[in-house]
Amino acid sequence: MAFDGFPGSVTYRTGNVFGHIMNDQTSTLGAFELSQNFQRINFLLQRLFLAVSRREVRNPGVEGPGQPLLLRAAAGQMQSWMSNPMKTFSSQLQFWQNTTALYAELTQALLSGAQQMPKAEAEPDDARFADDAWSKQPFFHYLKRQYQIMSAYLESLADTASEGEDEKHSEQIHFFTHQLVDMFSPANFLASNPVAIKKAVETNGRSLVEGLENLVKDLERNGGDLLVTLSDPEAFKVGETLATTKGHVIHETPLFQLIRYEPTTEKVYARPLLLIPPWINKFYILDLQPKSSLVKWLTEQGFAVYIVSWKNPREELRTAGMDTYVLQGVIPAMQKVDELHGKDGVNVVGYCIGGTTLALSQAWLGKTRHDNPAKSCTFFTALTDFEDPGPLKSFIDEGFIAGIMIEAQRKGFLDQRIMARTFSYLRPNDLVYGPAVKAYLLGEARPKFDLLFWNEDSTRLPERMAQEYLTHLYRDNVFAHGAFEIEGVKVGLDDIKVPHYVVACEKDHIAPWTASFKGLTRLKGGGRFVLAQSGHIAGIVNHPDKKKYGYWVSDADPGDDLDAWRAGTEAHDGSWWPDWAEWLGKRSGKKVSAAESFPESVPRLEPAPGRYVRE
Repeated sequence: MAFDGFPGSVTYRTGNVFGHIMNDQTSTLGAFELSQNFQRINFLLQRLFLAVSRREVRNPGVEGPGQPLLLRAAAGQMQSWMSNPMKTFSSQLQFWQNTTALYAELTQALLSGAQQMPKAEAEPDDARFADDAWSKQPFFHYLKRQYQIMSAYLESLADTASEGEDEKHSEQIHFFTHQLVDMFSPANFLASNPVAIKKAVETNGRSLVEGLENLVKDLERNGGDLLVTLSDPEAFKVGETLATTKGHVIHETPLFQLIRYEPTTEKVYARPLLLIPPWINKFYILDLQPKSSLVKWLTEQGFAVYIVSWKNPREELRTAGMDTYVLQGVIPAMQKVDELHGKDGVNVVGYCIGGTTLALSQAWLGKTRHDNPAKSCTFFTALTDFEDPGPLKSFIDEGFIAGIMIEAQRKGFLDQRIMARTFSYLRPNDLVYGPAVKAYLLGEARPKFDLLFWNEDSTRLPERMAQEYLTHLYRDNVFAHGAFEIEGVKVGLDDIKVPHYVVACEKDHIAPWTASFKGLTRLKGGGRFVLAQSGHIAGIVNHPDKKKYGYWVSDADPGDDLDAWRAGTEAHDGSWWPDWAEWLGKRSGKKVSAAESFPESVPRLEPAPGRYVRE
């Protein structure tokens, strides 16, 4: 038996009866499989057309980054090229020099019969082209290298076009360029992806059929919208394999459920700890599987842990705004926990927009001089100054906001699919094209990944809250300017005075660490600042047992010179959780018996994780 021709084609050598029989059987089996695949394709195409026909028609303004933004950025880029012709010409000259050199290299390799193309000196490491097939075949090597040359050329044109432009327009030009470059990678198309072609041949087309089935399932799952599923949707179940730490819902309002977790130590700290998660996603990011659960780990350190589980809003909460989440969410939750523990105060944690709302709550309590249960506040990747909120700023303009408002007004809430699509294009290779290639071109099964499963279990946003979040915070930055209005009172960062522990993440694309620190350095009361490795989620959910990402920490105020602050910090390996637990322990009072901390008199309405998180 020999394997000849393109990988996957099987040819048995002739010369005996057995060889002829095997060839015939292999041919028959291959033909049968191809026939079966064509039948599946016909059936899947019917499902595909039906799924697409059910797609909801939306305002194109919400399809960000949508056509209007890309057209505006492209027009600005063209205008800037014409106003700076010499730099544009220089970029074009460099492009043609690199292209000519590549052609000469390819010709020489073909003439010499090289088995593998040489790697270019300046060729970047790129996971999209990691397979040897991109180097062994001259044609695909040429496609890859020409794409890389073209990408560098477009990036240089973007740099030229952005000179002299205002900052936001410059960001839009670069954002448009990155989207264009990532979209047209040869790895994204079947005809130019040798890995996908090879697998299709080896499987008699089965990989393509399975890829089509993955595509159809995604369309059906999302009402005709194309959102690439990142994790196996059947791999986990909330309350059974995720969010399994034992606890009880002990209080409920139309806006949230309050969960108390059962103590796991004989004695616990007298002062409780309340976690305020974001309501853009669900709370169990802090209670994934036991091996990575922050909630479980905190109970093991002797803390009395509570968490807010937000209601997934529908039309009945359309009038809920940021002030609603402050006055009917964060503050009542703090007061309830404080009441259950003798009104000795609460340590409070806010994650992402939960941290933004915690800061708003502290500012309002400070400004109005109401009783404040919080004795310390911890902020995880929280933005309070939105002057430079990262890539998302590139397409939050009037057109995008208007489109969002039209959609939210129609239903009373913002559909989770719109925000999911928007955030996915902040990292298109990781969250769009890479997973799409694996699922649709290679026909691979979705991975069983708890974090990605949670990421796709997203929530809706109330109409008024969505509008205020985009306009008051992202567009107008009124909180940083001391002008965020809550019940007729204008509040700002300077109104907050409370001991604080601040965690930002080095590679956070949603809440950049520089922007997070910029706002929270204005808080009074003394703080400890931590810069964690990795991104918005992995930098926070970093169990000490994994011994994975490290961190930098300092009690010094970062001030305006963040680079100088970082240079003066202490670097540590592993998770920052133990450092935070030590900081919290000093502010959590004496130890009391677990039974005293969670007596039977406290109502147990239903087992954790409650029903709100399942909505």
